[in-house]
Amino acid sequence: MNILFSDLQILQETKTAIEALGLVETTSIQHHAIPKMLEKRDLIGQAQTGTGKTFAFAIPILEQIDTEDKNIQALVICPTRELTLQVYKEFLKLIKFNKAVKITSIYGGESYNKQFKALAEHPQIVVATPGRAIDHLERGTLNFSSLKVLVMDEADEMLKMGFQEDLEKLLKDTPSTRQTALFSATIPPFIKKVAEKYLKNPEIIKIETPTVTVSKIDQFYYNVKKSDRDQLMLRLLDFYEPISAIIFANTKIDVDNLSAFLQKHNYEADALHGDLKQSQRDYVMGRFRSKRLKYLIATDVAARGLDISHVDMIINYEIPFEDELYVHRIGRTGRAGKAGVSISLVYPSMRGKLQMIERYIKAKLTEREIPTEEEINQRREQRNYAQILDMVVKNEVNYDEIIGKLHEDGFEDHDIISALLSKVMVEKKTYDHLEAPAKKRNDAYSDPRSSRDSRGGKSDSRSRGPRDSRDSRDSRGPKSGESRENRPARTFDSSEPRSRGIEGPYKNAMINLGKQDGLRPVALLDYLKKNADLFPKNIGDITIYPQETEFQIHPAAIKRLDEVNNKLFNGKKIKITILGNK
Repeated sequence: MNILFSDLQILQETKTAIEALGLVETTSIQHHAIPKMLEKRDLIGQAQTGTGKTFAFAIPILEQIDTEDKNIQALVICPTRELTLQVYKEFLKLIKFNKAVKITSIYGGESYNKQFKALAEHPQIVVATPGRAIDHLERGTLNFSSLKVLVMDEADEMLKMGFQEDLEKLLKDTPSTRQTALFSATIPPFIKKVAEKYLKNPEIIKIETPTVTVSKIDQFYYNVKKSDRDQLMLRLLDFYEPISAIIFANTKIDVDNLSAFLQKHNYEADALHGDLKQSQRDYVMGRFRSKRLKYLIATDVAARGLDISHVDMIINYEIPFEDELYVHRIGRTGRAGKAGVSISLVYPSMRGKLQMIERYIKAKLTEREIPTEEEINQRREQRNYAQILDMVVKNEVNYDEIIGKLHEDGFEDHDIISALLSKVMVEKKTYDHLEAPAKKRNDAYSDPRSSRDSRGGKSDSRSRGPRDSRDSRDSRGPKSGESRENRPARTFDSSEPRSRGIEGPYKNAMINLGKQDGLRPVALLDYLKKNADLFPKNIGDITIYPQETEFQIHPAAIKRLDEVNNKLFNGKKIKITILGNK
């Protein structure tokens, strides 16, 4: 059993504040960390978000504050503005009945004048981001000569973000007699190196919570080609239609690209990462918190410190490379006793990483098959029906007068109902060609009985187009085991005979750009993807001539070429002509 807050040897004002919050018993990290910090021991604490680690260092810090001393006595460093504000607000809860303690927050993106004014009021506790703390230190508006306690919250993320130099400067410019504590969701080797250099015989506290954290979350994964992830996202968002979801990507580029892709397809999505201006981050987070934004696409760093309880689903656009980060991500859903859902997109080269995550969390993720067009539309219709039924059941408004007038005008009930339903029913959607990557025979996740074809179930004609048979016949196709989208596009000189085209339904197209215009196969594929959402898997061989280029395209993707027709490429207006099979 953990310690009761009432049994802790701490200020009565702090106990009263904790009691007002309805808290009785410490969490695991608080149980182990608070007594050690009260002993003024240096500490390394590992615990996931949502385990109460802020109180684990905030409560002991308050014990060391001399309210008669107007100097800064405690400094808490956080990687992001969001986490800085969250920690600051947690401190405010604890000093509700102790008005003699003054605290302020310092972070980038806020007016310096406002911060100068706050610091001039002589706070004893400062919560800050590394960069802004260094700025004030160099300006002389911060003085740490009287510092007693230094805490680095989410230390792993600060070092990953490149703050090591700033952190070392802060550590060097504070008294060597200070107490130092590092709190982190993970403890990679570089954390231990910093601890060896700047901490004095630290106590290491590691709270193992992964199985507890994930037990309330349904975890699924989909096998998908890396190049097909965006198209799969469209299917999944329509199939599940979560009210609120965070989509995690490993890089800022993926966050931006996926955000732009979803916005283009009319989904309420926006990006959150460290390169955005503070005003942009505030705007995005404000919309997500107020539920005016359905889908938040974020990096792990940007999502640190976000205290949001209404997230229905977590989607891993790419699973993280660190096991702990996976647990940290999915812990964003299923909070406050609610059930949560986590979905991971797994491409072939990440299957081994998926197995490592399963071993770490001591649980198996359930594989699901890519939903077909028919299944998606059927599920959307079911949701539509449920909503209409709910409206009928709850409706207490009488429209008999209007209905009577419509009857007088000669309309039958079914005419009226059909007209009104046409305004609320969701239209059926179509999706781009998509197929799961082939599974190896020795793949731990491979079970031939799970395929739709082998069990005699329905199949999605879109997910197995004529390309399958074409690839097996095409003598120029990829070697065994090599997927077409990974094969480099072919380039022919004008002296070579022209390609006779692919046998079957694929069309040949001609674009009025060639070598003289600086066009290369990779440039063409990249241009079509960025400007027409046309993925390389829809393009066959590319034959580049001095002034024009011939390429093969899947019929289902031909309409997308309209997006680039008449646009400019290096100052030249694009003209694309469909030639048909040769």
